[in-house]
Amino acid sequence: MSRSLRVVWDDALTTYDFGPGHPLAPIRVELTMALAREMGVFDLEAVSVDDVLPATDDELALVHEREYVAAVKQVDEYFQADVVHGLGTPDNPLFRGMHAAAALVAGASLAAARAVWSGEAEHAANIAGGLHHAMAASASGFCVYNDPAIAIAWLLANGVERIGYVDVDVHHGDGVQAAFYDDPRVLTISLHESPTTLFPGTGFPDEVGGPDAKGYSVNVPLPAGTKDEGWLRAFHAVVPHLLDAFRPQVLVSQHGCDSHALDPLAHLALSVDGQRAACQAVHRLAHETAGGRWVLTGGGGYELVRVVPRTWTHLLAEAAGSPIPPETATPEDWREYVRRRAGELAPTSMTDGHEPHFRTWEPGYNPADPVDRAVMACRNAVFPLHGIDPQVDL
Repeated sequence: MSRSLRVVWDDALTTYDFGPGHPLAPIRVELTMALAREMGVFDLEAVSVDDVLPATDDELALVHEREYVAAVKQVDEYFQADVVHGLGTPDNPLFRGMHAAAALVAGASLAAARAVWSGEAEHAANIAGGLHHAMAASASGFCVYNDPAIAIAWLLANGVERIGYVDVDVHHGDGVQAAFYDDPRVLTISLHESPTTLFPGTGFPDEVGGPDAKGYSVNVPLPAGTKDEGWLRAFHAVVPHLLDAFRPQVLVSQHGCDSHALDPLAHLALSVDGQRAACQAVHRLAHETAGGRWVLTGGGGYELVRVVPRTWTHLLAEAAGSPIPPETATPEDWREYVRRRAGELAPTSMTDGHEPHFRTWEPGYNPADPVDRAVMACRNAVFPLHGIDPQVDL
């Protein structure tokens, strides 16, 4: 499907680092890029790797209040907690160079958006991005600047009239939803663990958008323990229908892989194979509904060795149009690199050994199935606002 992929990367993106012991360890991105490189993804003819400039204050102000940007800048000067702005909390501890590092992550997503909208590349990726919790005036959930929202706001400011945003992180994409809650030009769709059991406590089906954008915020809160089959059933019962009705000019996606069964911070139970299937589905929808224009980011993911590098390498290879067969062995040189850098044994293949099959929605709703109940609540809340019968599979 792909014609070209621009990967936006600079080693300095790993300076977004809350320090030892923090779950969002930058080594996860380092190991991903090393694995993708060893797997030959960056050698493909369709792939280009470009460097990055930090987002300017004006670009950050597309989403964030200038007072907040100033507060982040002041971290280096005063190095004092600013709880009003969410800085210096356990989730978002202070670190030297916070503004520079966070602005660089935002700049990478902006570069990806520019590449896609200008036609320089059909797809573009910022694996270090996906910091979807940051709010207009505060840091939240390991996120200082909301790079997906900034990229979307830039696209809107540069002539895009309809943008689809799909968020598959285990946590609700609350910051992106909040940024565009009353803007019908942006359709946000988030599949996440139920807010009754996981941060940030939002993302219920009745969060459907503001007065001028009813139906343009979509939430599928899934029960703890949901596995590949249930997750994929929910995705395919909701996302393709809404994107097909909306017809975005650009698709932006956030690919947090903390939905994996091994992730220490959440309670879904997907495999790398199920996450690979999700990447394939989003890629296909970019072509079917958005003319192939696709901006993709990383996101959460806290099993740093066994999950994140493999899932995001699958994502990059999929976006490059050269998907990696699941049974492929991981390169020996990469496994040795993991041993030296992380002191752990790396997985030996690109699969968890699962076959991520799922039941389509066509046979109908099963009220005894908690996943089906979550899907039906979402469909009932949103589908009629788009002229779609929630009881019928199209």
